[in-house]
Amino acid sequence: MKQLILALSLVCLSCSAPQKPAADTSVATDLASWQAQAQNVTITRDDWGIPHIHGKTDADAVFGLMYAQAEDDFNRVENNFLLSQGRSAEADGEAEIWRDLRMKLFIDPDDIKAKYEASPDWLKKLMNAWADGLNYYLHTHPQLKPRVIARFEPWMALTFSEGSIGGDIERVSLSELEAFYGQSPDAAKEAAANESGLLPAEPTGSNGFAIAPSNSASKHALLWINPHTSFFFRAEAQSTSDEGLNAYGALTWGQFFVYQGFNEHAGWMHTSSGVDNIDEYLETVTQKDTNYFYKYGNEERPLKARKVVVPYKTANGMAQREFTVYRSHHGPIVRQADGKWVSVRLMDEPVKALTQSYTRTKAKNFGEFKEVMNLHTNSSNNTVFADSEGNIAYFHSNFIPKRDTKFDWTKPVDGSDPATEWQGVHSVDEAPNVFNPKSGWLYNTNNWPWSAAGPNSPKQKDYPAYVERNTENPRGVHAIRVLSRKKDFTPDTVMAAAFDSQLPEFELLLPLLLKAYDQMPASSPMKEKLAGPIGVLRKWNYRWAADSVPTALAMFWG
Repeated sequence: MKQLILALSLVCLSCSAPQKPAADTSVATDLASWQAQAQNVTITRDDWGIPHIHGKTDADAVFGLMYAQAEDDFNRVENNFLLSQGRSAEADGEAEIWRDLRMKLFIDPDDIKAKYEASPDWLKKLMNAWADGLNYYLHTHPQLKPRVIARFEPWMALTFSEGSIGGDIERVSLSELEAFYGQSPDAAKEAAANESGLLPAEPTGSNGFAIAPSNSASKHALLWINPHTSFFFRAEAQSTSDEGLNAYGALTWGQFFVYQGFNEHAGWMHTSSGVDNIDEYLETVTQKDTNYFYKYGNEERPLKARKVVVPYKTANGMAQREFTVYRSHHGPIVRQADGKWVSVRLMDEPVKALTQSYTRTKAKNFGEFKEVMNLHTNSSNNTVFADSEGNIAYFHSNFIPKRDTKFDWTKPVDGSDPATEWQGVHSVDEAPNVFNPKSGWLYNTNNWPWSAAGPNSPKQKDYPAYVERNTENPRGVHAIRVLSRKKDFTPDTVMAAAFDSQLPEFELLLPLLLKAYDQMPASSPMKEKLAGPIGVLRKWNYRWAADSVPTALAMFWG
């Protein structure tokens, strides 16, 4: 192990060479404050380099956590906050303009700053410590040149307050946004191609299992956390304080809370949800002089217009594009369809989201965790949970707007009809959740919740269609097999179940291929050409292995 007493180490760094006088009093004051807070922080790195941060207060722990993240990969920290603020084009150039504009439709710095000022004091202290930890790292590493953000401000933490970078906002099509605000025919064609399914999305997802004490050898609950992300997408750390913080797990770079992991009493795992909780509204828009109005009931309401400037990097320095963007009471206008302007509505509660993201890391049991869920801002995720009291639970998406079921919410609805308004959100208990099922296990693999605990799962008929758009998936079929056929789980057998080599989807697919081959005329030149690979697949037991030729063949064909 390598232990770093942050105060001593960093003060020595600042004293190792003569320092220039502070440029002004505020900088000197900031430095004194940073150095004083650093004295309350210890960072210990284990044999794998994972940082274990301890602070006297939660704010001290946040300060040290951000310093450690910057040590590990400042570039990813900065990049995530360039994305969250709509500033990627300032670093990467004109190609990022539309991604930045999309974010700026939802992120207005003046609004976020006001939300920061109105935040509770305890949360402001954490946001202050977040910025201070990053700024102190930059101060002690003058050789590091940020791409854009030379100084972090506390309010910026609210621009990235949930777990997945981009999150719900990424469902807004960039090509259609460009087609609308950039009036680009090529972008419109690309948008149409995407809509018709010509450009399939890369499959993604995560897996979570929870085993009840009744089904474990130790008679304690077990939790399997298996997030699927790109390499290095998240950091790993432990963060503790004398105020009761003790969370270990995965953090998305730049965030000061453990996104999925555990404390000494409870653990939580997130999987991507198939809930339908983002809606598009067809707005009937008319122009009068230079102003735009949209129909709502018997009214004509003015569309709110504001100027948005998107700076971007060029070979000759910085340039910028200016847009006039529009918003109805439903949300910002993001595209056009069938002569209507389309607005989008989604969960947009950054203070509540950051509060929930942090406070759930300190929840000690099911009751406390469920209470945190009442903030309803973990919008894009399902959650698999277990605690030391022996509770296991599956929580479906934490943000489900109540809507009139006579409408098809998978398509844009008529924004002029007041009946399409959201009617609040469903309570936690109104979602298709599972709590301590008789099966002794539960799971989610980004599939529907209707098989979450085998025979003890929620029933689809009891819920509105919009609570779930996903279907069953092969990982779900496989999870049910390995969880239902095993009793008295141990950590080792949970791991064996998670890495079971069976590939059940090919049990359905390959017989179709073999049948087609068998029905091929003997005179076909393909009959002899394919005889070898077909023979290999015919003998396959549907299990993967690193040296398995039929696995490679099946995956290539599939």
